[in-house]
Amino acid sequence: MPESLEPFPSQWRSALVLVPHPDDPEYGIGAAVAAWTAAGKTVRYVLATRGEAGIAGMPPEQAAPLREGEQRRSAAIVGVHDVRFLDFPDSRLRDTPELRAALVDAIADAAPDLVVTIYTGDAWGPDQPNQRDHIEFGRAVAAAFDSCPHRPQWLFENGPEATHGQPVGGFLDAAVASLAAHEGYLRVLDPDTPVLEQARRQVEETTRAHPTFDEPTVLFIRRR
Repeated sequence: MPESLEPFPSQWRSALVLVPHPDDPEYGIGAAVAAWTAAGKTVRYVLATRGEAGIAGMPPEQAAPLREGEQRRSAAIVGVHDVRFLDFPDSRLRDTPELRAALVDAIADAAPDLVVTIYTGDAWGPDQPNQRDHIEFGRAVAAAFDSCPHRPQWLFENGPEATHGQPVGGFLDAAVASLAAHEGYLRVLDPDTPVLEQARRQVEETTRAHPTFDEPTVLFIRRR
């Protein structure tokens, strides 16, 4: 973890969170989103896929609506009520002109002050490789951001080697509840661990106390 961080910008009104799959916001930035919306900021989500390939043993036509519903309920818990899906194929995302164009349109439609997306590094840490969907999608977001006629002021990724931090000390319970709303997904992902326990462990892992702020913090990397 970096020894010192800059505070996440506060002088903004709206953010667009761009991610590949349902549950991607909740696995990393749910507590930060809860903090932002509690402060009166507007946050919107756009997801590339419906996560139809994400539940082992469940047909895509059944998994897609289940995961979409879970994502909408999850987002509402942290104050996000505008959730869109671009319907690209789950587990087969690539940094294509078609994906970039869809992302440019999403940014233009939302006209946010800042964009937050998924981590594009090869690995989160030792023996923690990143998913190819994440890497390809994040690269497409950066390219789309750069080609926007009216670029937002900032582009951030959520991940290690951070440059900025968002203190979230009062918002951990909301983040846990938001991740636990992906109940159908989490029950299959780890049948032996209760959903709420899975969610709490993940939120604790991604909101460790940082000496810059002396409280639980979500980490961000400024890319633009």
